[in-house]
Amino acid sequence: MKKLLITAALSVAALPLAADEGMWQPHQLPSLKKELKAAGLKINPNKLTNLTSFPMGAIVSLGGCSAAFLSPEGLVATNHHCTYGSIQFNSTAEDNLIEKGFLAKSFKEELKAAPGSRVYVTEAVNDVTADIIGKLPASLSGIDRYKAIENNRKALISECESEEGYRCRVSAFHGGLEYFLIKQMEIKDVRLVYAPAGAIGKYGGDIDNWMWPRHTGDFSFYRAYVSKDGKPSEYSEDNVPYKPKHFLKVNADGVKDGEFVMIAGYPGSTNRYRTSVEVQNQFEWYYPTFRTLVHDYIDIIEKNAPEDSDARVKYASTLASLNNVEKNWGSMIESYGKGDFLQRKTKLESSLANWLDTDREMSEKHRDSINALNALIEENQKKQETEMKLWAMGRDALSSTAARLYRLALEKQKPDAEREPGYQERDMTRFEEGLKRFNRRWDADVAKELYKYFVGQYATLPMDQRVKSFDSAMGVGENFDEAAFAKTINTMFANTKLTDQETRLNWMTKSVNDFKNSSDPFIKLAVATYDENYQRELKEKQISGQFQQLRPKYMAAMIDYYDHLNKPIYADANSTLRITFGNVKGYSPNDGTFSVPFTTLEGLLAKNTGEEPFNSPEKQNKLIKEKMYGKYHDKDLDSVQVNYLTTVDITGGNSGSSTLNGNAEFVGLVFDGNYESIIGDWDYDPKLKRGIHVSSAYMLWVMEYVDGADNLIDEMTIIR
Repeated sequence: MKKLLITAALSVAALPLAADEGMWQPHQLPSLKKELKAAGLKINPNKLTNLTSFPMGAIVSLGGCSAAFLSPEGLVATNHHCTYGSIQFNSTAEDNLIEKGFLAKSFKEELKAAPGSRVYVTEAVNDVTADIIGKLPASLSGIDRYKAIENNRKALISECESEEGYRCRVSAFHGGLEYFLIKQMEIKDVRLVYAPAGAIGKYGGDIDNWMWPRHTGDFSFYRAYVSKDGKPSEYSEDNVPYKPKHFLKVNADGVKDGEFVMIAGYPGSTNRYRTSVEVQNQFEWYYPTFRTLVHDYIDIIEKNAPEDSDARVKYASTLASLNNVEKNWGSMIESYGKGDFLQRKTKLESSLANWLDTDREMSEKHRDSINALNALIEENQKKQETEMKLWAMGRDALSSTAARLYRLALEKQKPDAEREPGYQERDMTRFEEGLKRFNRRWDADVAKELYKYFVGQYATLPMDQRVKSFDSAMGVGENFDEAAFAKTINTMFANTKLTDQETRLNWMTKSVNDFKNSSDPFIKLAVATYDENYQRELKEKQISGQFQQLRPKYMAAMIDYYDHLNKPIYADANSTLRITFGNVKGYSPNDGTFSVPFTTLEGLLAKNTGEEPFNSPEKQNKLIKEKMYGKYHDKDLDSVQVNYLTTVDITGGNSGSSTLNGNAEFVGLVFDGNYESIIGDWDYDPKLKRGIHVSSAYMLWVMEYVDGADNLIDEMTIIR
């Protein structure tokens, strides 16, 4: 019987799907009833399919992180690192909330989150495959196919968003074999309620990132606000807390060893269906090369934004993200080198080819498209060095802001339905908020050094791979003159007005002629380089359209092959709502060692050095020394559980996802994976892959005894 349970278990060609592997769509869970019950789920799996009932009605997205409602007053629990941008936004060198933390004891004390902060409540998911690709002829060119799919997407989204207060999108599954329309309520007034001190929320910092044992209090709280009539509204003092239809009860005991858990959230992306050619390139060229670029980026920021300076505060979130990427990719490169991932991927493809050799019908259906996809992949990889250097150069905030503003003026000449996504009326609030965030995450001295360095790297490209209009406008010749370019940049920074927020916002209403007549150096650069960059964009869309045609055919071959093997299939993560499940369980990272699944307050204190990042607050240290466990005492551990391990299948975007027990009670937040599991975006190893969670017991203990957040505890429903 065919099981289209939507997909990525392709790493193992002849073994059954690992028990805890899979990021499942809610509607698939009844098909996994036997597995869920065996693992320990106590509620009916059918209850997990209804997105507007309990418990799924409590699960929300922050647009990059996951979260959940924990009270009838719109209180939202997520990771500390997911609210980091808002903590940073409200911080200065003199009043550094990143360092000291923040607690609002009343609604009035809550702080406006960073511009662009959102809470998305998913209300409907519908299959729209027929509407997107059902009528597209196979003869379409790449660019025409790309445009047709984009136009069909925009039409569906426009109709979906005709109801005010909603954000909709069309997501592709199986590389474009299926499409689903997702409708979400978009709550725009988001406020920071509580975040523990950085010495709790980021305890261990980058040293402990992706490591076990962990002792990190990676949690914080937002609150969602709406207008008095319950509709999404921009920030206003007249707004009131959102009343969710459902919220999670908090189990103060945390979890036990072996206990069932499930994660409900919005995992970002996985690549478990990539070909062996793509895998080899990714791990042997792309990750090592890009990792060097990230190293350079970090070094320049740290050198030009000293500790405790206002510039360092502005770049704190950027540095945290870059350090996470650097460590993440380092682990993936290491895991790839030690393991047999490529060999297993190659074996899978060989098994697929052998199957096609024995099945003439399937061979005629799939072989040509598989060969065509491999040829397209190899051709596309030839341009990757050029594309990477162009990307790094284009990261400059001033030039990219000017380019986006000019593109907006051009797009506004078209009917709204014909505009490029990102420049439609539905995008203008986000566009404006991005312009408002500029000064809180930008420093002139740092920006100059980054720009100079990465343009210097770009200038090493052969002349036929360069952007000629950029070279002409910036005076960049075949032999890069660093001193002359530095002088040019200094002059441009001195003469631009785009560093002023009001000026940036005013450019949103300017005409194309206003741009062409501007004397602002970055506006002039945007105008001068637009035509050439647009032609590059069209070429990229042509290639994307070719992939949109071939990738689904490759996935269809894989689905047929796995149907032949009678194996279930789930979709690669794509930032849509998924559920993954497993159990609390330790693991053996090396021969002769075993990591237990819990850490405790005593382990936290043992790490404390008093120096960042192991600088636990003195109040917390004192409580631990006095064994002030209170009602959160775990008798099995004779302490309070801090973090724990589970076998759940997660990836980026799952940050902030609520961990639920068999009764769908909140028992913590997943915030990381162990070092050995980072390659899990591409591969799944049930022996090594673990999720790291902060326990609900530690969250409540910190809230009650360290920070006195009794008002929030009283607001939640606490059970044992």
